[in-house]
Amino acid sequence: MGKKKPPGLADPTTEYAKSVVNGERVAGPHVRNQCARHLKDIEEGVSRGLVWNVEEANKSIRFFSSVLKLNGGNFEGKPFELLPWQKFVVGSLFGWMGADGFRRFRVAYVETAKGSGKSPLAAGVGMKGLVADNEPRAEIYSAATKKDQAMILFRDAVAMRDQSSELEKRLVKSGTGERCWNLAYAAQGAFFRPISSDDGQSGPRPHIGLIDELHEHKTNTVVEMMRAGTKSRRQALIFMITNAGHNKMGPCWGYHEYGAKVAAGEMQDDAFFPFVCSLDDGDDPFNDESCWPKANPSLQDADLPGVKYIREQVVEARGMPAKESLVKRLNFCQWTDAESPWISSDVWNRAQLDFDWRDLRGRRAVAGLDLSSTTDLTGMVFLVEPVEAGEPWKLVPFAWLPDVELQRKADKDRVPYIRWVSEGYLDTTPGRAISKRVVLQKLSAMCDFFEIIAVGYDRWRIEDLISLASDDGISLPEMKPVGQGYKDFSPAIETFERMLLNGEIAHPGHKVLDWCMRNAVIEQDGAENRKLSKEKASGRIDLAVAAVMAAGLVTSQRTEDIDDFINSSIAG
Repeated sequence: MGKKKPPGLADPTTEYAKSVVNGERVAGPHVRNQCARHLKDIEEGVSRGLVWNVEEANKSIRFFSSVLKLNGGNFEGKPFELLPWQKFVVGSLFGWMGADGFRRFRVAYVETAKGSGKSPLAAGVGMKGLVADNEPRAEIYSAATKKDQAMILFRDAVAMRDQSSELEKRLVKSGTGERCWNLAYAAQGAFFRPISSDDGQSGPRPHIGLIDELHEHKTNTVVEMMRAGTKSRRQALIFMITNAGHNKMGPCWGYHEYGAKVAAGEMQDDAFFPFVCSLDDGDDPFNDESCWPKANPSLQDADLPGVKYIREQVVEARGMPAKESLVKRLNFCQWTDAESPWISSDVWNRAQLDFDWRDLRGRRAVAGLDLSSTTDLTGMVFLVEPVEAGEPWKLVPFAWLPDVELQRKADKDRVPYIRWVSEGYLDTTPGRAISKRVVLQKLSAMCDFFEIIAVGYDRWRIEDLISLASDDGISLPEMKPVGQGYKDFSPAIETFERMLLNGEIAHPGHKVLDWCMRNAVIEQDGAENRKLSKEKASGRIDLAVAAVMAAGLVTSQRTEDIDDFINSSIAG
């Protein structure tokens, strides 16, 4: 068995785990699993060389309360008394030993709601590594993609130094006030400083690497920069903290998913420590406050002023749907598909219908075409008229990318383009740029398959295609320019939303279309006109734009053909 605690020796780390597993303490599914993992490893981990060292766990917990002080508001100057969940994290990180006699955990991923105190916790872990780990020439870093972001967590550490007489005597600051850039511990030749990927090429060798707001990182560059430097350290630690994010294509979601699997025992990684807060399926944080501690574990043990703030946020989100995703993400650890997603996953998923577009031959349809300029995604989406009462309009999407450097594009966009090609969701055109002739030939073929009334397009990218059609003798259906600005695009958005919410549109679960819809973000002008924003989207939205343009033609009154199209559909 793992190391037992001596009689009378407290073990707050394990007591927390037991209280969670026994249901005495509210916690989400991944935290429950991690607590169960801790208890199981105490019983069975010895077979893998794992040892639970209670003395080391408690020593690390005492360091916070005896040496460190908090800063800001009502906490200014008060000893850093760790809350139970923080004791579990700190005790686990410093109390578990591996078969080599050094600390077990090399990477920690902590995901909790905003206001739970994870930033000072991370700063405290860094200070422990700096002055109380007996690591010669320890390098402690607060790391981020940009120096300003790295400074946020580092400032917590500087404030801890300034308020502690013990640390003030030992640590020398370089710089003053907000411009402090280094804490030096001369006795050990160690230092603590902020670093960004922009200036991290000099070969950092971290003993402790702290990474803040991982959900804001678009790539894994900072994490890999830190991890690459730990190879010469026997018990280095990469400590990542974050809120839930909105970009599931970024590195944070990968660590979230991996942490959940490790905690559940679906994957074994004895060097990885996850503390992933989340709600259970069926929890409704907008109507039931009892689930809030699952996302913010500090709410069970501390009288936080943030509770009032969360209540205010919930009330505002009920009246402003655009704010709902932000509140879910920051306050309740619910991952969203975009920073302010246009269509919720629930609404989009309800509109999915199993159908084969090849069964719709001969029906009337409208289409939207979003041509890329050169190398980007091109989307064409048909909206096919229903013929039976109660039947929805059906979306039929097609997508193209150039075949040259497709893997590089997949790596950049963090989506499986290669797999989507093999599965039939994505087509490629030869060369480095989109072949408009290939797109034109597909449109021509679909004109033979459907009775296409009109095609909506972005007027700035159509001249070459129309010229090609003329050169090749291809007759096009009526081509309708659709402005991409607020005034012109807003009516199409309103039509698409109305049809989607009323169950009048169905989609086939096309992976590229689904991805574009998840990425879609709305911008609004002062007159409350709206458009889709490619600049603010979390990924490509070309097929979403094409689908909206098609829906906009359903209510267009600009031609007699469209009038007849709508009227006959209503009559049917």
